[in-house]
Amino acid sequence: MQESEFSATGVRIERWARSLTRAGQVVVKDGRLALLTSYGREIDSAPVGAVSAGRPWFAGAGATVARLNGTRYRLTMGQRDRGPDRTGPARRFLETLHSAGGRMI
Repeated sequence: MQESEFSATGVRIERWARSLTRAGQVVVKDGRLALLTSYGREIDSAPVGAVSAGRPWFAGAGATVARLNGTRYRLTMGQRDRGPDRTGPARRFLETLHSAGGRMI
């Protein structure tokens, strides 16, 4: 079975009411999901099998919600995209997570 990988930069990462970074990174590699700051410092990481993610009704275009180690994060991807499909990175993130064994909310 081929490992699923995903990487996105320029991601706004929020812990609900608190913005952690406006230009962070989301990386799915080697069976782990890692949230990184723009400088590469790890915010949080977990095995993909322990992560749940989804796109709730209140999320805007390109936004997803992920739960890692019991903490909920709001991830907004494609903020700088001006094209018609700003949800592309978020959709690919959820598809990659699902195919790697993550749970959907």
